[in-house]
Formats: sequence, C-alpha cells, structure tokens
Amino acid sequence: MTIVTADLAMSLDGYIAGRHVTRDDPIGDHGEQLHGWFAGLASWRARQGLEGGEDNVDSQIIGEWFDATGAVVMGRTMYDLGETPWGDDPPFKTPVFVLTHRPRPVVHKDGGTSFTFVGDGIVEAVASARAVAGDRNVDIAGGADTVRQAIEAEVLDQLQIHVVPVLLGGGVRLFDDGGRFRELTPVRVVNGIGAVHLTYRLRD
Repeated sequence: MTIVTADLAMSLDGYIAGRHVTRDDPIGDHGEQLHGWFAGLASWRARQGLEGGEDNVDSQIIGEWFDATGAVVMGRTMYDLGETPWGDDPPFKTPVFVLTHRPRPVVHKDGGTSFTFVGDGIVEAVASARAVAGDRNVDIAGGADTVRQAIEAEVLDQLQIHVVPVLLGGGVRLFDDGGRFRELTPVRVVNGIGAVHLTYRLRD
C-alpha cells in the first residue's frame, strides 16, 4: 500500500541544514556533516551507478528507502538549490513534483527523473505523486517547510529521521515554532554506524 513518507538527516540539535544556505552551498555551514555518513554506503553508491561501498545497517536503511519510493514531492527552494549540483542524472530516479508559485514546463532528466511543477499546493502535489507511484511510496524530500506543510495538511503518514551525532548550533530547523500538538507512534529505532534511524507513524 502506498504511504506518504518524509526521510531526512538531522543534527542532534534539530537542524537539517547549517547556517548560510545559498545556491553555492545548499546545505549551509557544516551541512556536509549531516550527509557524509551515507556517501560511502553501497546502496547510495549503487544509486549513483558506482560499485563498492560499505554494506552495513546504514546501507540497508538507505536501500530500503530507495526501493520503496515511487515518486517524490519537494519545495521549489530545494529544487532551485539542487538543480545544478544534481546535474543531468539526479539521484531520485522517479517522477518528482515541485511545489511552486512559478510554473514552468516539465523537466526530463536521465535515469528516470522528471520534475513536474505544481502550483495548487501540497495536497494536489501529493495526489499527483500518488497517481504515478504505483504500489510504492511517495516521499516528501524537503525542505523543512514542505515537510511541515505535509504534516499540517494531514497527508504525511510516516516520518523517518536519521539523527547524526553532530551539533550544528544553528541553521534550518526541521520543526520550528508553530503548528498544533501531535502525537507520534514509534515504529522502530535502528542504531546505525553513522546515524540513529528513528521511524514514526503520525496520528491525531
């Protein structure tokens, strides 16, 4: 059954990107510390068409996420910051739906990735993603505001956070002030090598 997920790396003090996020530095100051743990994993390298890498519990978690995802939703800022670094063969390998107030034609990339720009809000973007995901999941890739929109619109079913043992001290928080009280149901906790992987189901 298709569910809507969000899967993000986060520092121990709650940041998914460092200070001073720019087009030239889309993950901000010290943001590479959030992502370095998966760069050498076998599942991540295979996704990039590379051989080798570490085959450990972290790699299994990332591999599960890749295998389960049939479509992706992201915000326009994430797309704008990632468009150049991702190049002609982005890592998604699935249709991506971009929330935006600045529509543009569909962008087709190598490896099965396409970017469709949706101007009707998070609910419509998720519905469009569901329509092409088949029996696989829809992943809310980010950024933080897009994940929060999905929670507030009650379209997010599951949240997986990879807590990386680093304190960024500032930057982009996944959860900022605002929003209403919510209770989450723990699904699993996996102690990895580069991160602790926490999975929750959302409920009212």
